[in-house]
Amino acid sequence: MNEIDITEIEGFFFGQKESENHHTGCTVILSKDGATAGVDVRGGAPGTRETDALKSENLVQQVHGVFLSGGSAFGLEVGSGVMKYLEEEGIGFDVGVTRVPVAPGAILFDLRENDQGMRPDAKMGYEAAAAAFKHSHLKQGNYGAGAGATVGKGKGPSFSMKGGLGHYSIQVGDVKVGAVVAVNCFGDVINPETGQIIAGIQREGSFLNSEDVLMDQMKEGPTNRFHGNTTIGAVVTNAKVDKPAANKLAAMSHAGLARTIRPSHTFVDGDTMFFAGSGKISCDYNSLGVMAVRAVEKAVQNAVTHAKTTKNFLSAKDLQ
Repeated sequence: MNEIDITEIEGFFFGQKESENHHTGCTVILSKDGATAGVDVRGGAPGTRETDALKSENLVQQVHGVFLSGGSAFGLEVGSGVMKYLEEEGIGFDVGVTRVPVAPGAILFDLRENDQGMRPDAKMGYEAAAAAFKHSHLKQGNYGAGAGATVGKGKGPSFSMKGGLGHYSIQVGDVKVGAVVAVNCFGDVINPETGQIIAGIQREGSFLNSEDVLMDQMKEGPTNRFHGNTTIGAVVTNAKVDKPAANKLAAMSHAGLARTIRPSHTFVDGDTMFFAGSGKISCDYNSLGVMAVRAVEKAVQNAVTHAKTTKNFLSAKDLQ
């Protein structure tokens, strides 16, 4: 297994855009020729666009882009900008009068720190899509969909830490797999190899365990009063997959979230993972799933270790 840069995965292009204050943004993954894709939603509070089209029994077999965005439901507008750019580039399904791109996506809640009212919109989606075809480097931390992300919400924002965008890619033989994840979870981010908390509920340089906090608060009533969460991401590969397999592999990739985020898939997280294959190389799906989980694990950790401290939220690298 070799670590590679995610831009080395054939058939995909990556772009991102943030607001001027880096408190919100979006990340896009584009495919000029179309990619076979699936999706799996595990969180209890999702915000998505066009995910029904990816169900195995439905007509659409390929997508031309996937977007991840901040801005809560406002961020779904990013998809319109991505579609506009792809249509201008002549990318999409030929319907005679034009080409219609398919670009599903998902959003996370990052409105708390964004006091200037900036929202990811169609213009931001268009600019992120344009950047993707310029082969720009995909930055990690306070960028793209992770610009306004935070983690560890169990004791409120004053105890939370900075989340972010992370990616990680590997190659085994000719097969390449990469994950892009915007980490904005209710829970803690864990190093699965050591079991140690990397980022989460922090107080005076130490961590409180989010799962313990939740159980301690059981006597106080329902815990779904907390809002402002959701981890979203996408796994891409140069391997050949059919649509049912893409949906199953999207589901398998959630194991990478479960290993690194505790608790994950809560009622107040809208955790959503996409999976897309460019259809070039045949391989064993079980092996492909293991690679996807490994990539997601590392991408989640990279998101918080690359994050930078902001006015309101301390980063893992600056925690003393």
